[in-house]
Amino acid sequence: MAETYLSQEAYDRLRGELDTLKTDGRERVSAQIEEARAHGDLRENAEYHAAKDEQGQMEARIRQLEELLRDAKIGEPDDTDVARPGLVVELEVEGDQEVYLLGSREDQHDVLEILSTESPMGQAVIGQGVGKTVTFSTPTGVELKVRIGDIRTP
Repeated sequence: MAETYLSQEAYDRLRGELDTLKTDGRERVSAQIEEARAHGDLRENAEYHAAKDEQGQMEARIRQLEELLRDAKIGEPDDTDVARPGLVVELEVEGDQEVYLLGSREDQHDVLEILSTESPMGQAVIGQGVGKTVTFSTPTGVELKVRIGDIRTP
């Protein structure tokens, strides 16, 4: 997994979400399951199955957030010689100029779109320097060329 940089704001927001899910979320879903259980036969109890599904999704999100926050680096990297998570990259994609914050989909930015480090284009530009042209395959199999125009801190 690529290193993940999060802004302090994103880290705090995700930490708050995790805390809420582990306390209020678990209590709420547990109460829904208990209420649905009281309605009788669990095999044909749609409320029970819906609550159990919600519980499973919530626990998966808790695990995802715990892993992300445990390994995340807070702030911005200092070195701007190569494209790395936490930096802004200016790209020329098939003749179009695009500017992204290279990072996690969990990070939100008011001005810049996020280029996920897990996406094919994100993986192609990581570790590359200014002026470098790389090729990557889209999920539909189309080959695209990307030229790195600039790398800077946000």
